[in-house]
Amino acid sequence: MEIALYVLAALLMIGGLAGNILPALPGIPMIFGGIWLAAAVDHYRHLGTWWLVVIGVLGAIGVALDFAAAALGAKRVGASRAAIWGAGIGTVVGMFLGLAGLIAGPFVGALVGELASGTSVLRSAHVGVATWLGLLFGTFVKLVISFVMLGLFAFAMLFG
Repeated sequence: MEIALYVLAALLMIGGLAGNILPALPGIPMIFGGIWLAAAVDHYRHLGTWWLVVIGVLGAIGVALDFAAAALGAKRVGASRAAIWGAGIGTVVGMFLGLAGLIAGPFVGALVGELASGTSVLRSAHVGVATWLGLLFGTFVKLVISFVMLGLFAFAMLFG
C-alpha cells in the first residue's frame, strides 16, 4: 500500500508541474498535496512540520503571484484602474474557458478596461500586451517556485 501511495504522490507532483501550464489543473496545490502525501506515508520522519510550512508558504506565494501577474503587468505600463480591474476579471473568467481563455482573458479584460477609461485603441492594445506578458512572467515564476518546492522536498527526503 505504501508503494501505491508514493506513486500517487509522485503523480500528483508530476501533474502539478503540468498544471502550471495547463489551465485545467491546479499546479502548485497538486504539488503541495503530493509532497504532503509523501511526508505522511513516511510518517513525517524526513519532512516534518517546519518543512511543510516553508513549502506551503512558498506555494501560497506562487498561487498569489499567479493571480496577480496579469494585473501587475498592466500596472507596470501605467494602465488605468479600469484596465487593472479588467485584467483581473479577465484572468478569473479566462480560467473557466480553457487554454484560450487563459491566454486571451487577461488581454481582453485589460483592453476593454483601458478602452472604457477613454484612451486610444493603440494605447489600450499596448496595455493588453503588457498584461499578457505579465501573465507569462507569472507562469515562469510559478514554475520556478514549483521546482524550488520540489527541490526542498527532495533535500528533506534525502538529508532530513
